[in-house]
Amino acid sequence: MSVEFSAIVSQKLNIKEQYVKAVLNLTAEGATIPFIARYRKDQTGALDEVAITHIIDSAKFEKEFADRKAFIEKTITEQGKMTEELQGKLDAAVTLNELEDIYLPYKPKRKTKAQTARENGLEPLALLVLEQTGTDPEAEAAKYIGEKVPDMAAALQGARDIIAEMINEDAAIRTGLRNLFEKEGQLVSTVIEDKKEEGVKYKDYFEFSERIAQVPSHRILAIMRGFMEGYLRMSILPDEETALELIGRQYLRPGNAAGTELVKKAVRDAYRRLLQPSLESEFRFALKTKADEEAITVFAENLRQLLLSSPLGGKRILAIDPGYRTGCKVVVLDEKGDLLTTDLVYIHEKNYKLTEAEQIIRKHFNNYNIQVFAIGDGTAGRETEQFIKKLGLDAAIFLVNEDGASVYSASETAREEFPDYDITVRGAVSIGRRLMDPLAELVKIDPKSIGVGQYQHDVNQVRLKEKLDQTVESCVNAVGVNLNTAGKHLLRYVSGIGPGIADNIVQYRKEIGRFSNRKQLLKVTRLGNKAFEQCAGFLRIKDGEHPLDASGVHPESYHIVEQMCRDLSVNVADIIGNEVVIKQIVPQKYVSETIGLHTIQDIIKELQKPGLDPRSELQSFEFADIYSIEDVRVGMTVPGIVTNITRFGAFVDIGVKQDGLVHVSEISHEYITDPSEKLKLNDKVEVLVTEVDLPRKRIALSIKQTQQAPAMSSGPKKAPKKETASNNIDDAMSLLRKKFGK
Repeated sequence: MSVEFSAIVSQKLNIKEQYVKAVLNLTAEGATIPFIARYRKDQTGALDEVAITHIIDSAKFEKEFADRKAFIEKTITEQGKMTEELQGKLDAAVTLNELEDIYLPYKPKRKTKAQTARENGLEPLALLVLEQTGTDPEAEAAKYIGEKVPDMAAALQGARDIIAEMINEDAAIRTGLRNLFEKEGQLVSTVIEDKKEEGVKYKDYFEFSERIAQVPSHRILAIMRGFMEGYLRMSILPDEETALELIGRQYLRPGNAAGTELVKKAVRDAYRRLLQPSLESEFRFALKTKADEEAITVFAENLRQLLLSSPLGGKRILAIDPGYRTGCKVVVLDEKGDLLTTDLVYIHEKNYKLTEAEQIIRKHFNNYNIQVFAIGDGTAGRETEQFIKKLGLDAAIFLVNEDGASVYSASETAREEFPDYDITVRGAVSIGRRLMDPLAELVKIDPKSIGVGQYQHDVNQVRLKEKLDQTVESCVNAVGVNLNTAGKHLLRYVSGIGPGIADNIVQYRKEIGRFSNRKQLLKVTRLGNKAFEQCAGFLRIKDGEHPLDASGVHPESYHIVEQMCRDLSVNVADIIGNEVVIKQIVPQKYVSETIGLHTIQDIIKELQKPGLDPRSELQSFEFADIYSIEDVRVGMTVPGIVTNITRFGAFVDIGVKQDGLVHVSEISHEYITDPSEKLKLNDKVEVLVTEVDLPRKRIALSIKQTQQAPAMSSGPKKAPKKETASNNIDDAMSLLRKKFGK
């Protein structure tokens, strides 16, 4: 990434230029964002991943802007129309829209009405009419009647076409109208009359209007989906008379001189035929882009929280993928997640075989010393949990979110891992492994299939994939990876590795048995010095030859720790985790021209808690004794787990196969605009049931009504008008189901 734009990026982001240059140089050299954030803090001033990403994105935009400006300059110059004034305008432009407005008169275009009129020699007439001086336009128009202009009306029409195009190509007018759209434009949607019944899920938008400056992203995407599916009409417009007045102030002369009425007609034509459609299209794209970015951000935030869910760790697990008619698939996994045995039990509906099922479960429990039960939380999950509880076996029981498990079980990855087993076995294995280590298992699934997004199938798919891949990479490197146990799907997200090298690492590991030190990575095919620099600090080797190989200390810094140990007269193994010795380290003593204080401080933190997993400890959870929506009653207070967070509310699983919606206005007694201000994915919450709609299978919940309201302040704070749950619930429930594909 070129540092050519470092000064501009520095000013825009208010980050010192030396740090911006460092980030762009490191990126150009092939460094990843996690590596820069973790191991190059001295060069970047300890910028975090978010700031580094902003620098990279901003530099990318500046390059695209510069390239477009250069192309426009070249095109206008080749036309022989470049002037000092025009060059000055191009140099002063700061947005792509400004550039395009300046370029519009010189941009090659399909033949227009105005071009035809000019070819017919009517431009002098148009300029005369535009003067509005008192000359009789009709008398002047008569002079242009000929072979190409049959009558006076055609001449005047041609003149108006030319004036309309001049107005349309006026950069100042376009800027003024753009500001009007931004401040006063309304997003309006109406139903197509014969589609009312068919499009009932969009009924909240049958007669809808809201200023585009205020409309939230989820409503933009909902309306656009209804529009694309053919149920809604939509428009993005300011008040037309205000827009015409804005144009008129520049093009209409005072009084009622001859020609003024013609110019008024040209103004109206310019706005309705040219400006309004163009700007509406521009704002539709801008709104979609903005809504996409917000939806992608929501998805990425949720994905991060899901990937960093608490792991159970290595336990002997009996995992069950529940089912009614087809039975419950049972698998047993060892501490490493390897499949030991499979079985099938029938405990539901008319084909149940309860005695046989109990015998099978007890047999596996005893034969394999089962420590934990993992049960998929989808179809028949709660009933299966109830059955296992009644057996009274001494093992913890966890309901596991199985979103995406069916996608994994049918994937090429699953077929490669378990070629001799069907999809039901693969799904059960995924449930068990997900409990052990959510991150290691979820990286095998397309993030879009995990079920924590907001309109993820409607947004820009390239941008979505880029953001989600970035999020997965960030999470994997934040946790660190065990080099001797990680599969290739996890390894591929480690900084500097990728799919090809991940395959090679796994293959080399098979050949040598296990890695005993990080330096062995250099023997892996295609893993050279640069890749080693990027990945080594994120890969862990437990019980390896060098004590620091199990930590986040980068091999390039081992000599610093070794010097610390010599100064303190201890071995490297003896300093790790030894607070008494570590407190004797004087960080400034080890700062040099090449190693700064940030690096020394990070090394000391690692010595205190080497290879610390940032994820919290897994806690058990029990739902209330309700199993279907028919069991739910208004007024109940029940425990639940947050399964999805959107900008308008949070979805909470209360154990009845249908998540309830806590609208943003029902989350806190404080005014909040974003549920993530108060909630995170997998949070355990108490909720009050405020509404149950059995026919449409909808449950409305409240968190704040289970909590005591804070004391009133001396002066009430005025908050913006809040939405009500009914504004969003129709669309939300149909588009954001907890269970993927159901």
